[in-house]
Amino acid sequence: MGCPESELSILIVDDPQIAVLNKEYLNREGPTNVIAFPMQEGEFSDINPAGLLGDVVISVETAQREGEATGISMEARFTELLVHGILHLLGYDHEKTEEEAIRMENKSSETLKLIAQETAV
Repeated sequence: MGCPESELSILIVDDPQIAVLNKEYLNREGPTNVIAFPMQEGEFSDINPAGLLGDVVISVETAQREGEATGISMEARFTELLVHGILHLLGYDHEKTEEEAIRMENKSSETLKLIAQETAV
């Protein structure tokens, strides 16, 4: 993705914990699957240490439910959510336009295929 020396943090939480973050930072009610907090944009982006992408928060409970609903393992769904969150840290945003949603979905699919190839070896 063009940032081999970058860092990010991953926080794994339950539904009540992510619901609090969802309300506080996105003003949305209830739990969600993943929230990304990019450090490369926003009010304090100019004081961001080089290479720090931001934080990805994933609800393991929601990942489990969504995996079961789509017939994949929780681990596979977790990986999808992690990639989704990382793409948000890199500036992708599926909520802006339909074109951006397609661009993000394509990059997600490409990345997940690369991960699958690496783990199959």
